[in-house]
Amino acid sequence: MSNKELHRSDRVGWLRAAVLGANDGIVSTASLIIGFAVASATQENILLAGIAGLVAGAMSMAAGEYVSVSSQSDTENADLALEKKSLEQDFTFELNELSKIYEGRGLEPDLAAEVAKQLMAHDALGAHARDEIGISENVNAQPIQAAFYSAGTFTVGAALPLLVAWFIPGNLLIYTVAILSLVFLALLGGLAARAGGASITVGASRVAFWGALAMALTAGVGRLFGVAT
Repeated sequence: MSNKELHRSDRVGWLRAAVLGANDGIVSTASLIIGFAVASATQENILLAGIAGLVAGAMSMAAGEYVSVSSQSDTENADLALEKKSLEQDFTFELNELSKIYEGRGLEPDLAAEVAKQLMAHDALGAHARDEIGISENVNAQPIQAAFYSAGTFTVGAALPLLVAWFIPGNLLIYTVAILSLVFLALLGGLAARAGGASITVGASRVAFWGALAMALTAGVGRLFGVAT
């Protein structure tokens, strides 16, 4: 019987962007639709607002993810360049530094020095990136990937309540959009938790709660300031 463990840390980058995009797509579009509907807007205006929100939101998510993750990538690259320069100028100092790190993790001094020596002989910069700076190949910043996943999943998420609003006009629109959006959010939270190896119940409940709160607040704003359109 195999005892192989399935680790999911390599999914962190795209999973975070995908969940954020889909969650924001559902919540923002559903809230927008509900806010307009509570304010007595026509179905045409509700759909127009939803489509505009979908396009603007997808582009905003893509740009935001790209810029933020690019900033992280720039910082990582700057740290790696600094570490590379230090390795070139004082290799012995860096060797001792890595050895001390392993001692701090519980290795005997002689063993720590030997481990540091062998790892640096194999890939000095890689060893310091992992154990000194904390940069791993599995979770390093990838701006294009983050932007793509975030924008794509935002579009899919936003399309769900928009389709509901398209097919369910009239008085039932608000309740239908709200209920189905919460179902979508719970499914999203559960799927994301499963993909990440976390509790499905906790993931689903967390996402649904914040989605319900956002829709309730937006409905309140629509009720407070709404006028017949």
